[in-house]
Amino acid sequence: MKQTDIAIIGGGPGGLAAAQYGARAGRDVLIIEKLAAGGQTMLIDRIENYPGFDEAITGFELADKMQRQAENFGAKLLYDELVSIKKDDKYFEVNLKSETVQAKTVIIATGAKHRVLDIDGEATYSGKGVSYCGTCDGPFFRNKTIYVIGGGDTALTDALYLSKLSDDVTLVHRRDRFRAQDNLVRQISASKIKTMMNFKPVSIKGDGTKVTAIELESTVDGQHVTKPTSAVFIFAGMLPQTEMLDKELLDKTGYVMTNDRMETKMPGLFAIGDVRNTPFRQVVTAAADGAVAAHIASEYIDEIEGNAYASH
Repeated sequence: MKQTDIAIIGGGPGGLAAAQYGARAGRDVLIIEKLAAGGQTMLIDRIENYPGFDEAITGFELADKMQRQAENFGAKLLYDELVSIKKDDKYFEVNLKSETVQAKTVIIATGAKHRVLDIDGEATYSGKGVSYCGTCDGPFFRNKTIYVIGGGDTALTDALYLSKLSDDVTLVHRRDRFRAQDNLVRQISASKIKTMMNFKPVSIKGDGTKVTAIELESTVDGQHVTKPTSAVFIFAGMLPQTEMLDKELLDKTGYVMTNDRMETKMPGLFAIGDVRNTPFRQVVTAAADGAVAAHIASEYIDEIEGNAYASH
């Protein structure tokens, strides 16, 4: 059985920042990642508001730098999938698909995944014109008609990206105003992107192999309209990846409850980034969460080992 001081479940920006701070403090740190280090950041085409970069950087570049920095401090990366977490009187048993890891502390950094609309045609045409990532699939629809569903930061950011690939992008939102940051709303207003406010999608149509149209319903008078399109990009929010955790650790929406020290109700178990009940989900806030969690986790280890006055 592998043993480590800090087991970090998830290798996104929060997990990588926690790994860096934990390893730099002299702790044995193991990052457990199911797919690829970087998480959702890997899907971002352009990050222009991360401190320290006076020019935009791609999500891939930022994630790569963060991973290399964490590994340079001594953190180790293990590709595996979490099954469950148990705790005895002192340590955690982190059960993975291929092995079990014993850890003194655990930091949950599993993030969140895209929420589906659950409308007719959505599942049928997923990957055939229905997408949840503009930077991943946008290039397939260069110079095609594109509809973007949503009114938050991600929807507007991806709509702006897609408008670089096509002159025919329409942004659909069920309310009369966007909930995104003002700067993004201003960029949309100044762009060539068309908007359909007070409309929601009710079905996605196709010819069996690809998307051909989207049916929309007015949230004001119930009117239905069908618009031809080659692609529908859906940004309806996120679902926290917390199915492996005890429900007592979660709030009513499924996010992990923490205090400002990133501590959960279970001593020694921390949560950071998009998976916790935070008011703002950004790369920079996830990284800050990770730094805090690693620092408090290191203090916790000192306490359980009787070294409460050890310096870090």
